[in-house]
Amino acid sequence: MSLQECLDADAEAGAPIIAIAGGEPLLHKEMPQIVEGLVERKKYVYLCTNALLLEKKLKDYKPSPFFSWDVHLDGDQQMHDSSVCQDGVYERAVAAIRLAKSKGFRISINCTFFDGVDPKKAADFFDSVMEMGVDGVMTAPGYAYERAPDQEHFLNRQKTKTLFRDIFRYGKGKKWRFTQSPLFLNFLAGNENYKCTPWGKPLRTVFGWQRPCYLLGEGYAKTFKELMEDTAWDDYGTGAYEKCADCMVHSGYEATAVMDAVKRPWHFIKVALTGPETEKPMAPEISLAHQRPAEYGYDAQVSEQMERLETKGKPSRGPRVRVNGKDVESQKSSAAE
Repeated sequence: MSLQECLDADAEAGAPIIAIAGGEPLLHKEMPQIVEGLVERKKYVYLCTNALLLEKKLKDYKPSPFFSWDVHLDGDQQMHDSSVCQDGVYERAVAAIRLAKSKGFRISINCTFFDGVDPKKAADFFDSVMEMGVDGVMTAPGYAYERAPDQEHFLNRQKTKTLFRDIFRYGKGKKWRFTQSPLFLNFLAGNENYKCTPWGKPLRTVFGWQRPCYLLGEGYAKTFKELMEDTAWDDYGTGAYEKCADCMVHSGYEATAVMDAVKRPWHFIKVALTGPETEKPMAPEISLAHQRPAEYGYDAQVSEQMERLETKGKPSRGPRVRVNGKDVESQKSSAAE
């Protein structure tokens, strides 16, 4: 997406908080201008990164109370390097975090936990990032969305609740800082019977506005207005759609938690002061008896969108991929001939 497309998407949606994800956003040549343009509009911007390029690119950005680096760290060195299948990534990310903090930047951690995580190690990791001086942690359970390459290590809802209860139990009395609503954390621990609010975090991609959330490939809308007015939102979420059965991810449930905080401020204050409940019985689970079966059309949708972009003759915004000295597109043409 170009700088103008990003600014236009912001103008369409009017969201107060914007997360810029990828791929790796620091590879985008216009990213400093995109961030600057959004910050000038007083939008809170979280730039998601694996931090491998952060030290090199840091000079292109300015500290601001409206801007935060959102560094991907799925636990301690062993946990994270295993998660990303590459040794040494954790150490490089931590070095970049320390450098950015020394330059006055805000830093948050984006942490996803998967099946088999040791709750004590996860709690120790939260202790360690607090010691690094990070401003907050965003955490979520790994959810087996349809395009995930490794399905067996994702959590179902019961495992998610048990894991986060065990983690939060170790955190009692500690001042862990999260960038999420206390009620969402309470939900992760099995104490809130929330339903998904899939429109709460809309996603704009090169193909348009993705329906209904970034984890599901259910089509695209050309405009934000079309997304909001023409999407059958009630058809999605746990209990409504088979693909959503095990999901407890922030993309749908954080918005529900925020709205609940407005409706029940005293409940919000109580949970904020005492932390998530870890001992009482969990809230009843949502029934899956009436969920509609999953539909799989993501590959066809991507092919359709790629054909549309090519038909428009939209110029490439980056270098072509070259194999054996030839453009990939050229090789395809040669193969076709």
